[in-house]
Amino acid sequence: MTKKPELLVPAGSLKELERYLQAGADAVLIGEAKYGMRLPGDMKLPDISEAVRSAHQREAQVYVRVNNLMSNHMLEDVREYVKRIAELGVDAVEFGDPAVLQIVREEAPQLKLHWNSEMTTTNFATANYWGSKGATRVVLARELNMDELTGMHPALKIESEVQVHGMTNIYHSKRRLVQSYMTHQGRPVDPQSDLGLARGLFLIEAERRDEKFPIYEDVNGTHIMSSDDICILEDLHLLMAAGVDSFKIETILKPVGYNETVIASYRQAIDTYVQDPEQYELDEAWINAIREIQDPERELSFGFFYKEQVY
Repeated sequence: MTKKPELLVPAGSLKELERYLQAGADAVLIGEAKYGMRLPGDMKLPDISEAVRSAHQREAQVYVRVNNLMSNHMLEDVREYVKRIAELGVDAVEFGDPAVLQIVREEAPQLKLHWNSEMTTTNFATANYWGSKGATRVVLARELNMDELTGMHPALKIESEVQVHGMTNIYHSKRRLVQSYMTHQGRPVDPQSDLGLARGLFLIEAERRDEKFPIYEDVNGTHIMSSDDICILEDLHLLMAAGVDSFKIETILKPVGYNETVIASYRQAIDTYVQDPEQYELDEAWINAIREIQDPERELSFGFFYKEQVY
């Protein structure tokens, strides 16, 4: 039987984790906002402990995101955090900073390391370099097109992860830009007020007023997200044939019910392909289920999968 790729989803709470696993996820990505950026929720150590117990009962994996921009004063806290999550039985850490890799190798070498530097993971040689340093997986850049993604797999020496659905981050600043803007307008914002995921803020450009870019602020600064949602379900079989190891559905800023439907559709596509790759055909019902609940203001697109990207 063909190797079955993993279906990975971020979860922001224990309730979300349970629902996403029930919908068909094989692995969940969680974490604490202090150490990990752009998570759908802030899960502290007690929640991570329960998440590991619950996921492992279902034979699912738990990955913790430790991809923040690390300053000198954070390093000792990161060291202690890595020790604790390793003791809880977490399966892997997602990192971008080499300092995190070094700490994991020193304090918890049993943890797998998933290298995610956002848009700079663009070639197999760099991925293999990080593999030689201890990384077990590379999260490939969303700016790669289909030919680049599928073409590099014969030369990859570590696992690969590709985002196949959901919004993407297009800008990040450690500064609180929305607060600064509103203060400049004479509308000062309480630093403790909610400018976060639930606020529903959007950036709209004068030249493209029909596009709404979600924007939110948290302890890590300001994040601007894409105005459309990647959906590669129609051509998922190309990525499976190439040997991609993990497919990520981005859940941030989406209702839980929407995410459940998306997970179920991708689950059906993966399972059907694995059973008989030669006879695989897309069932329109899978993608129609997503289209029926898709926000009409957010286009389902192929992202950069069929674009020539200039870096």
